[in-house]
Amino acid sequence: MTSIQPGGSLLTRRRRLLGPSLSLSYREPLHIVRGEGAYLYDADGRQYLDCVNNVAHVGHAHPRVVEAGIAQMRLLNTNTRYLHETVVAYAERLTALLPGHLEVAYFTNSGSEANELALRLARTATGRPDVATVDVAYHGNTQRLVEISPYKFNGPGGAGRRDDVQVVPLPDPYRGRHRGAGAGVAEAYLSESRAVLDERAAAGHAAGAVIAEAIPSVAGQIVPPPGWLAGLFDAGRAHGAVPIADEVQVGFGRVGADMWAFGAQGARPDIVTMGKPIGNGHPLGAVVTTRAIADAFANGMEYFNTFGGNPVSAAIGLAVLGVIADEGLQEHARVTGARLLGGLRELQADHVSIGDVRGVGLFVGFELVRDRATRDPHAALASELVNRAAARGVLLSTDGPDHNVIKIKPPMVFSGGDADRLVETVDAVLTELRSSQEQAGTALGDSRGGRIDSMS
Repeated sequence: MTSIQPGGSLLTRRRRLLGPSLSLSYREPLHIVRGEGAYLYDADGRQYLDCVNNVAHVGHAHPRVVEAGIAQMRLLNTNTRYLHETVVAYAERLTALLPGHLEVAYFTNSGSEANELALRLARTATGRPDVATVDVAYHGNTQRLVEISPYKFNGPGGAGRRDDVQVVPLPDPYRGRHRGAGAGVAEAYLSESRAVLDERAAAGHAAGAVIAEAIPSVAGQIVPPPGWLAGLFDAGRAHGAVPIADEVQVGFGRVGADMWAFGAQGARPDIVTMGKPIGNGHPLGAVVTTRAIADAFANGMEYFNTFGGNPVSAAIGLAVLGVIADEGLQEHARVTGARLLGGLRELQADHVSIGDVRGVGLFVGFELVRDRATRDPHAALASELVNRAAARGVLLSTDGPDHNVIKIKPPMVFSGGDADRLVETVDAVLTELRSSQEQAGTALGDSRGGRIDSMS
């Protein structure tokens, strides 16, 4: 595996010039110089199967997306204070993919900007600053988004929960307080969520917004029990809160069954936020909301974003939507995801360290545990698996509050053969680790310092 050696000039320069809170993936950092489809290539030409990059949604360097950006850049790039056909066409095509009540679009440069704007929209419409969020959630890197992201404010360096933030339980059917997949499990989590919202409302802190991912991502690729998200949004509406669906990680057909993860959950948001895959690597984000909320936001203060909705970004966004439709990537995600989940569940029968396999479409995770009965997380094993897989040319990553969940969210062109290779690699590494431990007569020790990547 090609690496940047500790004494190498590139790593040394990076450490000197970039902020120390910026992490590198893997024990031997990779020097990646090119991408194509579901693959990345290092400086020596070695190929890596990319199983975690949900930003390159329709494939790294997709020629149709690249050409759309180049063609528009040759003509014009400016802001939305001028009339331009492309941004209007993009808004028309994007809103047509959403429920009919979601009809007004705003464009930003990232998912973080989109979520920040969504909070502003909700606060202006309701007059209330309080935000209800899901435990272990992450919604972006602005100050306010860190304040409403338990993954950050309860993590290292965090300042804890502010009084204007309400945290409802993470609906984890595997390791949470309520376990299983039935309607009773969803109701148990919803009952606790309603209690949080009711208590804060009684104290004069009724939420102005409820924000959630349909499939909590950094929490460990959690697939909630059916009906949970719809119930949570209904609970928020009962207090006059605006329900916000964060589709930054899970949208644009990734779940296979629907274009949007909230749709697969049967939920009805009044604001939807998008980022990451929306531009296939180009910095682009979007917020789509109702006419009533947009009208309330037009209170005299102009909303302007220098680059949001510029012609180049709009052209790229249109190209991404075109590729998703023309290449049938939503259905591909459904079929390939089912194949991948099936393969991982077969491995689960052979490896007792795999406690749970879960996912929808090409948004998949499996949880490594020390003991299936206790479900104790095995972070060290997860870290070792990820690093050894990278040495074999397969890129994985860890997630979850205990860093023991292997997350899989590849470019949507990830093939059935790629899925098989991933399963074979996981099998080989876990078998290798089990054999070495048996020979040594020891168990792989836990190490919180073993986390090998940043959240993405």
